Amino acid sequence: MYNDIDKIFEEMREAVHNGPVAIKELKEAGRPVIGTYCTFTPWELINAAGGISVSLCSTSDKPIAAAEKHLPRNLCPLIKSSYGFALTDTCPYFHFCDMVVGETTCDGKKKMYELLGKLRPTHVMQLPQRAGHPKSLELWKHEITALKEELERLCGTRITDEKLAASISLRNAMHAAAMRFYDLSKLPDAVITGKEIMLVSDYLKFTFDYEKSIAKVNELVDKILENYIDGQRRQDIAAHRILITGCPMGKSLEKIVDVLESPDCASIVVGFENCGNLKCSHFRVSEEIAPLDALAEKYLSIPCSVMSPNTGRLELLRHYAEKYRADGVVDVILQACHTYNVESYSVRQFLADDGVPYIAVETDYSQGDLGQLATRFGAFTEML
Repeated sequence: MYNDIDKIFEEMREAVHNGPVAIKELKEAGRPVIGTYCTFTPWELINAAGGISVSLCSTSDKPIAAAEKHLPRNLCPLIKSSYGFALTDTCPYFHFCDMVVGETTCDGKKKMYELLGKLRPTHVMQLPQRAGHPKSLELWKHEITALKEELERLCGTRITDEKLAASISLRNAMHAAAMRFYDLSKLPDAVITGKEIMLVSDYLKFTFDYEKSIAKVNELVDKILENYIDGQRRQDIAAHRILITGCPMGKSLEKIVDVLESPDCASIVVGFENCGNLKCSHFRVSEEIAPLDALAEKYLSIPCSVMSPNTGRLELLRHYAEKYRADGVVDVILQACHTYNVESYSVRQFLADDGVPYIAVETDYSQGDLGQLATRFGAFTEML
């Protein structure tokens, strides 16, 4: 049974690795490719237009030196990496994309999109940053409608309510499969690692036969549960259970998980309350109301740190800290990400009131701070 599970994980790694080839083939088959950077971009609209939505490269320090010829050095590495990949044409997904969809989350990304627009057609959505205000929902629906019209022009099609409803249903099924896997962390004993959670998240992002990927994730969950019911345990059941929050995680930030799940820290990551993981899949699009209204409501509910106030993030953290029985929370903050950095004080105070241990680390995409991370995480987990 272990071999069956490992085989599926290996199939997923191979599929993620072959993502650029799949995009090239789809592009050659005439499918428009739409590049995105953020959880706020409505995947359902792109799919309903017949386009392929793909997350663009943004989590490596390799192109940052090139980006710093145009961008300030004291800028978030995610922004510099995003622009650097585009500038050097070293991201295969950016290479094949017909249009980029951006959003005005932070000031750095907003200004970076001005430069990015010289490299690819770029449509920027104006994101309201006060989610609870009634005018915000009205404005966000206007922005979603504007994107719909832009996609219709680009793809040469009309996005009907029927197409959009089918796309919403498909995306909800993808989120449901993701949540089935993430919720394995509810089990009394740990059965998945943080690296495996990141892999499944990437698999759903970078494979484009959506029905197949949904089926594969559900097959994996079924096999892990069957294994568990048979009394077998894949992981160390005595490990400290860590919930990660903060900035988006990617390949370069696997170092956080590697250190936490090393023998010295004796921990296991049970969930990621980050962009693209729980924060994205926890919320579904309603299939009971008008599609554009449903999209506006869902995407405006995402509790990103750019929202002010952002009580939704605190509620989500409490929910998953309890659900996954986290022994501690690690807040991963990218250098110069001011919204997450400022918000860390509120998160610390909130979790302290709940009696949940918390540590915040500020990092970038280099591997030069591994020793410091090991020291800090070692002390944190020893306290647990």
